[in-house]
Amino acid sequence: MNASDITQFFEKILRELYHNIYWLLGGSLDDQTLNWSKLGLSFLGTGIKIVILLVVIGFIYWLLVYLVKSVRKIFNLSHRYARIARATLRYLWFMTSLIAVMSQIGIQADLVKATAKAATWAGFYYVLWAVSGQMVSSVLKHYDLNASIEQLLKNLLLVLILVLAFATVMAKFGFDIFSIVAGLGIAGLAVGWASQSTLANFIAGIVILVEQSFQVGDWIRLGDKEGRVVKISLRATQILDRDNIIIIIPNSAVASSEVVNLTSKKMIRFDVKTRIGLHADITKARSAIIKTLQKDEVVLKHPAPIATVDGIGESGINIIVRFWVAPLSVARIPVIKENINEKIKRALDDAGVEVPYPYMKLILDDGADDVKKVIIQKSSDAV
Repeated sequence: MNASDITQFFEKILRELYHNIYWLLGGSLDDQTLNWSKLGLSFLGTGIKIVILLVVIGFIYWLLVYLVKSVRKIFNLSHRYARIARATLRYLWFMTSLIAVMSQIGIQADLVKATAKAATWAGFYYVLWAVSGQMVSSVLKHYDLNASIEQLLKNLLLVLILVLAFATVMAKFGFDIFSIVAGLGIAGLAVGWASQSTLANFIAGIVILVEQSFQVGDWIRLGDKEGRVVKISLRATQILDRDNIIIIIPNSAVASSEVVNLTSKKMIRFDVKTRIGLHADITKARSAIIKTLQKDEVVLKHPAPIATVDGIGESGINIIVRFWVAPLSVARIPVIKENINEKIKRALDDAGVEVPYPYMKLILDDGADDVKKVIIQKSSDAV
């Protein structure tokens, strides 16, 4: 292909474009005549009528908005209802202006009527969605359900209304809705079969939100993972662990596993273990431990902490110390336990209570009258 062929190709395109525009403006392709003065007057008259209609529609819209504001002030209506009313009026103003312009520029009457009917139904579905959303919020607030369920129901309701609105609008323009719905149904089955895991997570997410076994803000333990729930979506649950790392767990795994909710109640109990010597005074040791825990700001005063004998070992008496903390302190439990262990050790030392460690005595006889005693010390795990 040379330069001449390329030039002829573009000239042909421009010639066809010129003929199309010429015919659209009312010219005759046979005699190549076009009455520009008549065409200009027609455009001018149409433009003036469109401007007048838009001004009238705009004035009516402004008047209705002013009435809505006045009614809201007089009857002290909710801001949400006023916002819905203004959005509806704005939609009606836009669609009325569009239909007015379409009626003046030569659009077929059937298409204008279909557009008007479709716009009316679309506005009806918008008002239905806005009102139903308010009703869902009121019902869920009455039954004290969380915001996650509210958002889920609103999303499902929105999808249902969008499908109905789409089908109704398409029907007004002459489309076969049953064929479209059947095609969407077959496509939906194919997509659902190809994404079974996603569908399983979606269903599990609905179950989690409805059962409310845990909510956003709760501290949960899931297998070897533990953290605060920061988000519950329809696909996965996100928890923030003690290392400030977000862990994303699919909802299907959450629903099929054992979940421990550590913050479902107003307080939670933990314990630490310590040991005192076999000949130590248990009452004295318990008093020192309890006084130390009562001074700790994290440990709750009610129920009061307790210290009981867990058992008697070979090298000492095992004591288990139980205390209660608020749910907000659960994230810091490892550090809290470490600090309590240190405070208990210092309290026992100050009280003169022996904290033993395993040791063994060997008596060696070298044939003389004196006996040497050698004490071999071993490392102890006692606190």
